[in-house]
Amino acid sequence: MKKEVLIILGSPNSPSGKLSDISLCRLNYCVNHYKTGNLILCTGGWGEHFNTSEHAHALLAKQYLIENGIPEAVFLDFALSGNTVEDAVKAKEILSALENIKLTIITSDYHVNRVNLIFNEILKNYTMDFIGVKSNLDKDVYDALELHETKAINAIIENGLYY
Repeated sequence: MKKEVLIILGSPNSPSGKLSDISLCRLNYCVNHYKTGNLILCTGGWGEHFNTSEHAHALLAKQYLIENGIPEAVFLDFALSGNTVEDAVKAKEILSALENIKLTIITSDYHVNRVNLIFNEILKNYTMDFIGVKSNLDKDVYDALELHETKAINAIIENGLYY
């Protein structure tokens, strides 16, 4: 039987390190779906658009997960990424040391289509499930994020994926 690796993609936090609602939705999904034997890979380093705190987003995520009952021993190295393509590239480096695994990639509902496109190219040799967690955002904010995602997907389709 394959070992499941839960990959939680990075998302915004405040300059003081407070996790955003988007982050909490993804992390709470992980807490609620974690089973003994799973491994966890947190992504997210720093970036103007999501984390300007002194700590990597992945560290903040790991701390939250541990505080909510996930054992520290199940965490893989951090993928200290600055965007979704780097999430996949850096995760691939970490995952390459493991055998007989399947991946569950946890992101947000508005982001899941682009993640699917990127991860299916970069990590094409893995069995993957994609979870788009409901983000509970105001309609205006959600619509703006969805528009951004549509533009990003179209750019990948038109120009290819560079990594």
